[in-house]
Amino acid sequence: MTETSKPKPDTPLAKIQAAAEIYGMRSFDNYVQIRSVAEQIRDGLCQFLDNGQKCVFLVPPQGAFAAQEYGSGAYSVSGKGFLPMEPIAFGLAVQVSTLGDYMRIVLQCRKEGEKIFLQLDEHTVFDFDLPFNQSDLEGAYNGIYKYLLGWFETRVARYDDGHYGGGDIGFDIQRASNS
Repeated sequence: MTETSKPKPDTPLAKIQAAAEIYGMRSFDNYVQIRSVAEQIRDGLCQFLDNGQKCVFLVPPQGAFAAQEYGSGAYSVSGKGFLPMEPIAFGLAVQVSTLGDYMRIVLQCRKEGEKIFLQLDEHTVFDFDLPFNQSDLEGAYNGIYKYLLGWFETRVARYDDGHYGGGDIGFDIQRASNS
């Protein structure tokens, strides 16, 4: 039997291949649904924050990033070959200064039945019924905005009060290059 030939029907190998094909279709559906949500979040959040300029990019959830679009590289399943069926993380680089500084926040998204869950941190989860429209995402935009604003305001207040030595880890702020 060659690599491309099919096994006889009703063999154990044929059953594994059929199950793997169904898994592949479902994992691709999971990716497509989550990627659609991520792109809508990127576009809608940018419009929510400042309708006049591009201020949000989809970036990888880990590692180095720049203020640019990464396409499929912005998702945690990128480069894994056989597409796993699992929650998918993606990064949003949001402009946080007039000097071109971008802060990456990481969101994790999962599909459960006819619902999508978008997790911002361990305490903040947004859920949407499928199919959803752009107006369904308004709560997420406002939540992300409040999260970012609160992140900076809390650290300024801690500094002003003399209690800023906690040392948060995990937030990347990058300055966009002008080249």
